[in-house]
Amino acid sequence: MADNELRRHNIRAELYDNLLTEDPNDFAARVVADKPLSSKDICNFAAQRGGADISAKAMEHAVDLFHDELIYQICNGFTVSTGVFNVRPAIKGVFNKATEQFNPEKHKISFDFNQGIKLRKELANVNVEIIGVSKAAFFIDQVIDIESESISDLLTPNRNLRISGSKIKIDGENAENGVYFINQETEERVKVESKIPVNKPSELIVVIPALYAGSYKLEVVTQFTGGTKTLLKEPRTAVFDRVLIVV
Repeated sequence: MADNELRRHNIRAELYDNLLTEDPNDFAARVVADKPLSSKDICNFAAQRGGADISAKAMEHAVDLFHDELIYQICNGFTVSTGVFNVRPAIKGVFNKATEQFNPEKHKISFDFNQGIKLRKELANVNVEIIGVSKAAFFIDQVIDIESESISDLLTPNRNLRISGSKIKIDGENAENGVYFINQETEERVKVESKIPVNKPSELIVVIPALYAGSYKLEVVTQFTGGTKTLLKEPRTAVFDRVLIVV
């Protein structure tokens, strides 16, 4: 069997109403999301498939060391290219005069990521299988942390978060309705208690609670159905398929 046949991949996707156009008949594809994989998961898979010549535990330790050093060097101003991704530090904010110094109250440090050459080359081996129109018309598609301008990644406590999706309007009298952040280590559910200034079927804007540093899942709980008068008897929950980080 040829080597390129051994490396064939398959991604499954479902079609959803395209929220970015006014055409009621077009669709957008979204990858069917399984659980996110950690570094530990990847190391275990590498050992199980026979692609690694060291144990999963030893590989995980080496990966942790690599990540620690990568972070150290990026934070010293270096651009790092791993082949899988390229990352570089970036400074955001306006400097109003040539002698102005960095001010964390006004300027922000972030990191820009893009695909590396090894990952780009592997795209030629990826097949996409459209498995049909999704039955889940209720979903969270993307979140934007307005303070950091981070897309589906970072959270800034006590600042605004824009949530886009389908049928996510918070509606109904059930006390469980609302927006929640679930700490992935403690499983504590923190509800947004402040007023939701934008509450639309395709968009919410909420104030992120005073969350501790850590990893969080986002949930929207509502009785909204898409109609103007009809509500569900019991709330339903949409869970965002990306883990969000408070640093």
